[in-house]
This record gives sequence, structure tokens and C-alpha cells, in this order.
Amino acid sequence: MSGWRAAEWDEGALLFTAAPGNPATSVFICRVAACSTHVAHNGGRCSACSRARWSRGNPSDFDVTYVPDAARRRPNISTGSLPGVSQFSLSEVSSAVRREIQYGIQQRDAAGINLVPQRVRRMVVALPAPLPTLLDLDESFVRELPAELAGMLNGILQHVRRARLEYEGTDPTSGDVWECSLVGLAAGPGRKYTAMHGVIDFRPVRQAWLRELLKDYGRAVRPNVIEFRQTVYAATLASAALTDRPHGDAPERLSMADMSAVVEAFRIAKRPENGQDYSTSHRRALLRLWRAFLEYVRQAGLMDHIPGGFALNPKFHTIAAVEISEDEIGRAIPEHVISQLDAHIELLGTSTAYESGGWTAADFARMYQVAYMVLRDTGRRPGEVTSLRRDCLQWIDGKPTLIYDNHKRRRHGRRLPITEATAQEIESWQKALQGLPPVPACEQWLFPSPGQRNRPRRGHLTPAQFCNRIFRAWVDEVIPALVDERLSDDGEPLPYDRAQIVPYGFRHAYAQRHADAGTRPDVLRELMDHRSLDVTMGYYKVSLSRKQEAVRSVASLAVDRHGNSRGFSDPLAYEVESVGVPYGGCTEPSNVKAGGGHCRIRFQCAGCDFYRPDPSYLPALEQQIADLRADKEAALAMEAADWVVRNLDDQIRAYSKSAVEMRRKLDALPAEERAVVESASRELRKARSAAAFVPLQALTTRSPE
Repeated sequence: MSGWRAAEWDEGALLFTAAPGNPATSVFICRVAACSTHVAHNGGRCSACSRARWSRGNPSDFDVTYVPDAARRRPNISTGSLPGVSQFSLSEVSSAVRREIQYGIQQRDAAGINLVPQRVRRMVVALPAPLPTLLDLDESFVRELPAELAGMLNGILQHVRRARLEYEGTDPTSGDVWECSLVGLAAGPGRKYTAMHGVIDFRPVRQAWLRELLKDYGRAVRPNVIEFRQTVYAATLASAALTDRPHGDAPERLSMADMSAVVEAFRIAKRPENGQDYSTSHRRALLRLWRAFLEYVRQAGLMDHIPGGFALNPKFHTIAAVEISEDEIGRAIPEHVISQLDAHIELLGTSTAYESGGWTAADFARMYQVAYMVLRDTGRRPGEVTSLRRDCLQWIDGKPTLIYDNHKRRRHGRRLPITEATAQEIESWQKALQGLPPVPACEQWLFPSPGQRNRPRRGHLTPAQFCNRIFRAWVDEVIPALVDERLSDDGEPLPYDRAQIVPYGFRHAYAQRHADAGTRPDVLRELMDHRSLDVTMGYYKVSLSRKQEAVRSVASLAVDRHGNSRGFSDPLAYEVESVGVPYGGCTEPSNVKAGGGHCRIRFQCAGCDFYRPDPSYLPALEQQIADLRADKEAALAMEAADWVVRNLDDQIRAYSKSAVEMRRKLDALPAEERAVVESASRELRKARSAAAFVPLQALTTRSPE
């Protein structure tokens, strides 16, 4: 321990006295210019100055004009009662405990975790006496401590236990169950600190040879705990498949057929907790982890005894990318729920009174609220929003454009047109940032990091900080009520399932909003920055059950060209006996057989007795009427022949008759039933839009799948 924190640690007095200028120590000077009292938060005021400011009515120039008593202008440190936030003493603990605490703090220093002296002092005071070593502490004692003290003590114990194992020559990775706190793996992606809880259990992997390969992989590669657990789970699926094979326990006899069986296990994998299917993306993620594991152990020479045929062949061993499933589309946050969230946006970020670096809790809340609005309005992934740079907004030809990085596909500097309202929110926050105290290592980011645990603020807000902590607390605990569109048997709105509201759902909602509005799929593909149009087309797909329900709502409301009711008896008749044409349905048999592409009168539907429009065609029908009127005015201006104008008049009257009759029927429906019909009409328009769009590539190339 020689030389440890020499400017702050007094080995003779066993006393630590913080130096406020040390960035590794969470002790600062009161922000009042004439006060030198130590405080725990950067940019904070000491309690005496806070009281004095309040008693004077919180004047804006208080920090530069107020002069405290002379006795208070000295740092509040002492070797006696240890007032304030600057000191802790280790004189009352045993020599072994003192060395263990110092060693643990030293390791935390190396990990970049700030030292909070008053927290160490409270932890030391809470330790039972006499205590020969920290290793004698009972787990129940640690659990009963306040969270911040338990976290510090667990962190110190983690380093002490690992040091003890190293001293004894014991390998914490020798068994089939690894204790995460002793192995020393990072907790997860983006979490550089070592995992402090939990285990990695290799026992579900039934083959001993596969278990040992996994352990070798973990020792050498040292993946983070979350990734390694997923790799072990992928190996568990592979193990189950190999158990059913003749040579599963004889690695020297494995073949390509055995690997095919493993991949098939990934294709049909289900969630163990409820038996539901995994999403395709999750299955492919498991296969990627399995591939990374196999490639490493093969290249490291650990699989030399296993035939080369037992390997992944990219031509045969793939899980095809598919269009977005109905379940994934269903994760879009409904618009009526987004409206309720918007009504409580002022509560976002207010569940914590966190202050740091001169930023108030209100400053952080404002930052979170802007992040939410950008997430809601742009359809970007959470990580793409939280990592926006401060100069992310550009105006091109008078229109705002967002510059962001697509981290998932490693495409940086992407451009997205956004609304002026969203741009104004970003600009307002940019101006607010200029007036806030700058944070070192955070200046380039639109959403600077609020810091985590005892670490200094660095970089930008992370998706985990925003999604798992701030957003989740807002949705689950702060917003008083969220209701569904569905009603109970008593006619009361049912509560909406808050677990379905996740930040990624705004991306699905953004895409679904564009699909419902008729945005062309190739345009939406660019907006979403998708590689494959198949993924984009998933938003235009309507499940069979939803489409049948939509047909059931509108089929009976169809009319003929005279406006007379000619509804279909059931959804099947609607689907079989008619085909969609530009301004309504058509029941002419040869045209139905040709899928709507064979009209003997060139789609002059207004004059055809086979014409069957329904409410889902009403917007197109009204647009056609408006276009015909514009064409008539143009014909009159051109002094066209009378028969041209007469033909246009006839079409306008005929289409108008159908439209007026449908509007009359809709207006006569009860409000709830009318809303159902309008919703069903939107679904059918979306389905027809998807069916009508055939990408050129699909006509000229053959899909590899």
C-alpha cells in the first residue's frame, strides 16, 4: 500500500482527508465564491450557504456576492469528530480489515470508480466489532445495509475474495459453476465494471467435452457475463440436439449431419419459461454466438480431435431473415397510448432528484424529455438517439435534417428528414446546453451522460440509463393512469399493459404510422435505413385475422354505382366474389379471375353495374371526384368537345352518388361502430397498398432464400 493516495492518506494517523482537486475523489468546494466548505456534489452548495440563500429569497447573484462568517471560510476537516464529507478513519478496525479496505479501494480506483469518503466512513462505522477480516462477514449483514453502502462493501469484498483465491492458488474457473464476482468478467456490454452477483452454470451442457470447450473459451476470450451466458445457453441448445444423435458423446465421430441437427434446434427453439417461439432475430443471435464460439476454439486448436465436417457451412446452416412477424409489428406503441404519454411528458425524469456538475434535477429532466421527443418523432433506435452529437441538426434547403449514426449496421452520418417541430425542440435544448456548466468529455454530445454509480460523467447518455431507469420509472411508477381502447363489460376503459410500452416500440410506431398513411415502401425503407425491403414490407402486412375482421366490418356496407346497398353476405364472399380496382371493388367474373387486371371498359367504374365500392375506398373515391372536377375545368378552359365535358360530368355524378350514400350510412352508425368501420377501412387500404407494390428487384432477381 506504500504510496497509495499519498496526498490524501495519512498512514501514521490512519486518516484519509480528501483533496477537492482530485478527480478520483467525490469531494468538491461549495459553489459560493467566498466559501471553502467541502461538499459532496460538483457545483453544489454547502448546507449553511443553502440556508443563507433561502433566507434571502434565493437571489440570482447569491453565489458571487455572499460572504460567509470567517470561521466558515476554512475547509471543514478535523482529526476529531470527522465533520463534513472529506474524511474517514481506519483507526478503529483491525489491521487486516484496514489493509482489505485499502486494497479494495485501490482496485476500485483502477476501475475508475470515484471514492466517496463519507460513504467509506459510514461503511466502517457499520462494521461489527471485533472483526478479524472482512471475509468473516455474513451475507445477511451486507444485505441489510443501505444500498449505497452494500454496493461499496460488496465491491471491496469482491476484490478481497479474488485476491485470497489467487494467494491460495485456487482457480475460480475450475468448476462447473462459476461465481461471477470471483471470475472477474465485465457485467455486460457498455458496463466496464466487474459483475458482482450471479453465476455462470455449465451443468445444463450434458457433454463433458463441450463443457470444457466452453470453459476454455470463457477463460481466453473473457466475454462479458450477459454475452457469455447467452453463449452457454446456445451451447445448451446444441447439447440437447447432440444428445439425441448417435455420436453426441463421441466428439471424434461428429459430422456435418450433427451440425445440421444443432442448427435445426436453433430454428425451433422456444422460450423455456412459457414455451413460446423465439423471434427469428433472437434465434439468429444465438446462432451467431455459437458460430463465434466454434470459430475461436477451432482456430485455437482446441477442436483438433473433432472432424472438420462438424462445422457451420454458411450455405446450409443459416436461419433465414424473414419479414417482421405479426408479433413484432404488434410491439408498435399505439397512437392513443403515445397521446397519453405526451400528456404526462412534464413528469419524465422527475422521479430522481439527481444533481451533478452544476446541473439541477430540472436540467436532467429536460434532457430526458427532449430525448423522448426525438425518439418518438424520428423512429430511430434508442442507441441512435442517445448518441446524437450536439451538431446533429442541419437545415438543407430550408428543411431540417437529423444526422445520426446507425450503430447496428455500422453506417455513420445517416441523414433523416424531420419535422420542424422536432427540430425546434432540438434547437431549444442546444441553446439550453450552452447555458449549462460544461462537462469534461461530454461536450460533443447532445445528451451528456448523467454519470453512473460513483463514476465521473463521461460520454453520452446510454440506452440502458434512459430506457431501463428513466423511461421505465416514468411509465411504471410516475404516470397515474394509462387506458386501452378496449372497454370492460361495464363499459369502462381497461388499463393498458404498461409492460408493452418499451422505447423500441416508438420505432415500430413510426414505421407503422408511415405505412398506414400510404408512404411508399421504397421510401419507408430509406426512412428506416433498412438493408432489406422485406423487413420494411413487414409493416404493410396485415395478419389474416385482422384482415378478416376488417372485411367483416365493411363488407355489408358496399354499394353499387347508383348508391344502392349491395353488401356482401360474409367476408368470404367479399374476398372470392370481388377484386380491388382503383376506386372500389369489381365483381365482373373475368376481371375477378384476372386479379383486377382485365377490364373491358378501361376501368370506367362509375358506369359499370359490376362496380361495388365500400367505405375503405372512400378516400380514393373522393380524390377521384376532385380530380375529375379539376379535369372538367381544364377541359372547359381548353374549349374541348361537348362530349368530353359531358363524360366528365357523368362520371362526377355517378361517383358522387356512391360516395354520398356511403357517407350517409357511416353517419347513421353509432359512434363506436363508426370508429370500428373507419379503423377497418384503414387496415384494408394498407393491405391493398402492400399488395399493389411489387419491387423491381423482385421481378429481375431471385431471392437466395
